[in-house]
Amino acid sequence: MFKVLIRDSLEPIAREILAATGQIEVVEDDRKELGASIAEFHGIAVRSATQLTEPLLKQAVNLKVIGRAGIGVDNIDVAAATRQGIVVMNAPGGNTVTTAEHAIALMLSLARNIPQATASIRAGKWEKKTLTGIEITGKTLGIIGLGHIGRVVAKRAKGLQMRVVATDPYVSAASAKELAVELLPLNQLLACSDFISLHVPRMKETMNLINTETLSRMRPGVRIINCSRGEVVNLDDLYQALASGRVAGAALDVFPKEPPDPGLPILKHPHVIFTPHLGASTGEAQTKVAEMIAHQMADYLTQSIITNAVNFPSVSREVLEKIRPHLELSEKMGKLMGQLVKKACDITISYCGEVSRLETRPLTHAVLKGLLSAFTDKPVNDVSAPSMAAEKGIHVKETMSPLADDFTGLIKLKMEGCTEGPDEIWGTIFSKKYPRIVRFGQIYMDAIPEGYMIIVQNIDMPGVIGNLGTTLGRHNINIARFQLGRREQHALCMINIDTPADEKVIEDIRRLPNILSACQVHLE
Repeated sequence: MFKVLIRDSLEPIAREILAATGQIEVVEDDRKELGASIAEFHGIAVRSATQLTEPLLKQAVNLKVIGRAGIGVDNIDVAAATRQGIVVMNAPGGNTVTTAEHAIALMLSLARNIPQATASIRAGKWEKKTLTGIEITGKTLGIIGLGHIGRVVAKRAKGLQMRVVATDPYVSAASAKELAVELLPLNQLLACSDFISLHVPRMKETMNLINTETLSRMRPGVRIINCSRGEVVNLDDLYQALASGRVAGAALDVFPKEPPDPGLPILKHPHVIFTPHLGASTGEAQTKVAEMIAHQMADYLTQSIITNAVNFPSVSREVLEKIRPHLELSEKMGKLMGQLVKKACDITISYCGEVSRLETRPLTHAVLKGLLSAFTDKPVNDVSAPSMAAEKGIHVKETMSPLADDFTGLIKLKMEGCTEGPDEIWGTIFSKKYPRIVRFGQIYMDAIPEGYMIIVQNIDMPGVIGNLGTTLGRHNINIARFQLGRREQHALCMINIDTPADEKVIEDIRRLPNILSACQVHLE
């Protein structure tokens, strides 16, 4: 039975979905401090209020998944979670329309001074002349960040008969053209826009993006809307631009610190309007993201299906079923080589034939998981494996090839710089579900990677197989499967055995005539 903690007042549907699995106990608790109690839980669902820091996560010894009901994960130490093998999921798209609509609402409110007019009438005034606005028809809207939300804003603005331009280094001109949006460099967008709407994530490149320098490049009289991240706008620089008249107005839904310091000068400026981070705050959006994140967490805990993870390749149910045999094969290949080599080596993983057309990133994670589990006492899973490999200085290279020798698909694992024993292993899947080792070092074979296996390298001379059988029989070890491959004067045996062999058995085998090496591996 799994145990999941729900925080930050998620919609009731989240509890209903998780509990309906029959495998998850749900606890709802919005107390400010989590502390040591986090150790009880296998999953935790949050919005933006709960801060999951590295010290807190270190106490979360059983935590497998964090679900963020929304898109931003600023309140989660993703790197720390990754090191601990915790999947961090979000719910992108669940509040896309809601946030885009809020940006449009702020733009219209800014253009027509609606909040100021409301406050004026409440104060018993009638200030028609001082609250004169501007039309948006025919004006240019510059969108910085043409992701999910930026695209919806663009579509809505086109419907309002605005000219829409955008800047985004990760979007192609062809993609922008499909939206009837002109893609421009940032400086050109700043110079030609009447309104600028920000829709970028919080990154090193976007911190303080709106500052004295970028403000000076803007068209005089520009109006700025920020529904992205508070750190994107330098509030002091924006205030100075407002005071000088270069910026005619601003609408802010987010702040670098939330709630903001009441003493901030910009909060008193009459041409700035504010909302308290309401971009995603509609009933429809909150229900949608709660539903999304609950389904995702339930799928992961009960079926190992990963969707919308920010620190692991997301795999749909359909893709998982297709790659599942290759996942098992990849992990066992990594585990086998790790137990043989017993040291950190750079790795080249080649995906060939049909395998190269699959989702291969989870396969690489599986290889690393298997490899690292052989020479570390720390728990390793698919999420933590890449960061743990990086810590050990292991460089991973992936290659793709449409050809797979005489097979329909192959995974090849090469241990770079390994000088002892076979440094390469090839694996494939027979009949879409049976994993096989088809080459080890330079020798082709057909071995089943499972259970306890004894791997023997020997000179290809008569009597070796008989001696191996006799020695194992003398120690009461039954041979489940015996595979032999030969090349020139050398042979390699991969022997599946029903019970593990102790070190004395392996030593006896090593002392046999014509034996070059012998070792035992365990592939669960």
